[in-house]
Amino acid sequence: MKKPSTERKSRTSTNREKNREFAVITYLFVGMFIMMMGYFVWFQVFRSEDFINSPYNARQNTFSEHVVRGEILSADGKVLAQTAVGEDGKETRQYPYGSMFAHAVGYDSNGKSGIESFGNFSLLRSHAFALEQVFNGIQNQKNPGDNIVTTLDFGLQETAYQALGSNRGAVVVLEPATGKILAMVSRPDFDPNTIEAEWESIISDTDDDNSVLVNRVTQGLYPPGSTFKILTTLEYLREHENYQDYTYECTGSISMENTEIHCYNHAVHGTENLETSFAKSCNTSYANIGLGLNKKSFQQLCESVLFQKNLPISYPFNKSSFVLKEDSNSDEVTQTAIGQGKTLVTPIHMAMITSAIANEGVLMRPYVIDHTENYKGITVKEYKPSRYGALVSEEEAAKLQEFMSLVVQEGTGSKLSGQSYQAAGKTGSAEFSSNKSESHAWFTGYASTEEKGTIAVTVIVEKGGAGSSTAVPIAKQVFDRYFGQ
Repeated sequence: MKKPSTERKSRTSTNREKNREFAVITYLFVGMFIMMMGYFVWFQVFRSEDFINSPYNARQNTFSEHVVRGEILSADGKVLAQTAVGEDGKETRQYPYGSMFAHAVGYDSNGKSGIESFGNFSLLRSHAFALEQVFNGIQNQKNPGDNIVTTLDFGLQETAYQALGSNRGAVVVLEPATGKILAMVSRPDFDPNTIEAEWESIISDTDDDNSVLVNRVTQGLYPPGSTFKILTTLEYLREHENYQDYTYECTGSISMENTEIHCYNHAVHGTENLETSFAKSCNTSYANIGLGLNKKSFQQLCESVLFQKNLPISYPFNKSSFVLKEDSNSDEVTQTAIGQGKTLVTPIHMAMITSAIANEGVLMRPYVIDHTENYKGITVKEYKPSRYGALVSEEEAAKLQEFMSLVVQEGTGSKLSGQSYQAAGKTGSAEFSSNKSESHAWFTGYASTEEKGTIAVTVIVEKGGAGSSTAVPIAKQVFDRYFGQ
């Protein structure tokens, strides 16, 4: 029996090598195909709606050819936006409460804003019964779009809107335990019913004070004034376990290299500890505290509570700024410690910090859409509370709660004492003009009862002066409405 020739062996080896290469290439392509199909399925199930729902997706507008835009409702069932269809088929978007919900709900003309924008996809989907949709298609009629039910409390929104009155500024109300946005008011405002007719005059007004399209709750950047002392206090607590030993003699002013800092209205507070410095909102004491803080640690603290960071909200927002550096001079340090200088914050951000403190340190992601439903009220999708993370520890939150309670009991927030609810907070008067003759009025705080739980309220009144006399009464009206005072 003859042995295979060397030539046949070589040919067999070559064929095997080719088969191996072919198998590798085949398996590679099969693997890539499986991965691609897996990604496609994952995208369809988990991410497709997010991409379709993007306000930058122009394809959404084509949905309106087949669907009548759905309604936007308050948490208690009030219609905040609806589409009226005339006999000629013309659709008109209507806002029954006009400017009261202008920035929260938004507009649907000359672009979109608010819920009308980030809820656009939901409003242009229809979950009417399948046979009904088929019948409408045969009749060449549009299907009714889904409705959005918000977390907005009509009574709180109405109260906040009326309390702010003709003042420029903002009011935002959160539920710390869930993150629900219960009210959102920004003034000056606009009437979304007439925005199309008034568009040219609105956008041609170059006066920043009259920027009615700006949602001051999420986009308004302000010096936080004494509300920032919440964070200055927290940094001091972290650096000093013996914080109870702090004492300071307030004479009404303190001089730096190029700056002299005064207490509000040139008040002289006398001998203070840390708690009374906070309750009385003593600028000179906090300037003194700021000089002793570790600047790098202070910067890290502020960044950990979302300064210079994106906020976890659906509305367009501006980042709050904290610019203190290790090489900052004493003037910058003391100004920062009292919430002045280059520090800027949005009302929603201050409300989120306050909510986290009220919620044992944990921030829940703020949200305004509770659920979507079809036009017959059958729920399509629910949005549940979600945890963002701990901004401060539970122990730190408890200490800050004590400090903020003292503001109401003995300090600048005393208008909130003696109520049926327990309130805590921090006032602020933030200077903003170059000659320091004008200031914005701030209040940020929370209140609770065993029966109704806790809500957090943040108020800013532009050029409002003292937070204790202007912002606190507005917050009180909101608390009174919620707790039935």
